[in-house]
Amino acid sequence: MERPSIRSYQLRGARMTKAQRQAIEDHAEQFLIENPTSFHPHQLFPAMGEVVVEIGSGMGEATAEIANTFPEKGFLAIEVHRPGIGSLILRAIALELGNLKMINDDCHLILNLIEDDSVDTFHIFFPDPWPKTKHKKRRLVNDDLSRVLSTKLRIGGELRIATDWQDYAVQIRRVLDSNSQFRGGIVERPSWRPLTKFESQGIDKRHLVTDFLYTKI
Repeated sequence: MERPSIRSYQLRGARMTKAQRQAIEDHAEQFLIENPTSFHPHQLFPAMGEVVVEIGSGMGEATAEIANTFPEKGFLAIEVHRPGIGSLILRAIALELGNLKMINDDCHLILNLIEDDSVDTFHIFFPDPWPKTKHKKRRLVNDDLSRVLSTKLRIGGELRIATDWQDYAVQIRRVLDSNSQFRGGIVERPSWRPLTKFESQGIDKRHLVTDFLYTKI
């Protein structure tokens, strides 16, 4: 499978803690989907009424808490960084989550494997803002991703995004408003979205957090 020439993520060091590495080794069969092929998200959670696909789960703090809040929903976390996967597995074990699966790969590749009109909800919380002008082309939320997400969502499916970078918020709204398959915009922060350490640090720096909700029509 061809990998994208422009990455939407920062290549960080591959350092993992011993606990993260051990979590992957011991619990990969329970949580990790290795070498996925074309799939329908509901096949991963046959007992769940809805499936949420999160793009970029980071270290998993919000992902685990939200999955714990909604045990009736299935959650598929796509995260390219291995330490983040290990961290999320540790959180999932601590909370005894049975409604969470993970894929450790580039989201662009995995989205191509998801069947069209199959996803109930997408979450994209605090994607890398790539603040330097020369790097803005690397931002995850762009016209190409918007088209892919609207193809993968079912009619009535939701796309939820949050960012604490105002220039990015303007771009997100422009991109999604221009997609005729989406209807929505800026909304109040959902009560179920936890305040993570990362978001708190942004608020301390006086960053304004913007939440978006778009529905496929």
